[in-house]
Amino acid sequence: MATYAEIQSQILRLQQEAEALRKNEIAKAIEDVKAKITQYGLSARDLGLEVVAKRGRKSRTREGAAAARFVGPNGQTWSGFGRQPQWMRDALAAGKRKEDFAA
Repeated sequence: MATYAEIQSQILRLQQEAEALRKNEIAKAIEDVKAKITQYGLSARDLGLEVVAKRGRKSRTREGAAAARFVGPNGQTWSGFGRQPQWMRDALAAGKRKEDFAA
């Protein structure tokens, strides 16, 4: 019968082995994703990712206003911050999705 110390040692060894396997799997997944991005010429925007400026702030225009993330049917824009504009509320009520208006 194994002792408590022996089992703890086995647990530690297995955890280290599992972490090494996890890191290898993540590296392979990243490699595969990068290959697909290159193959299809995808951008961060295509993937639904947002570029974040330093200190966790979102990119802003020169005037200091947040960049438009949504564009309405008549060219209206909304940064996604603050109160939802009426055109967005109307569109959502009509069954549209925010993603339908992504800039």
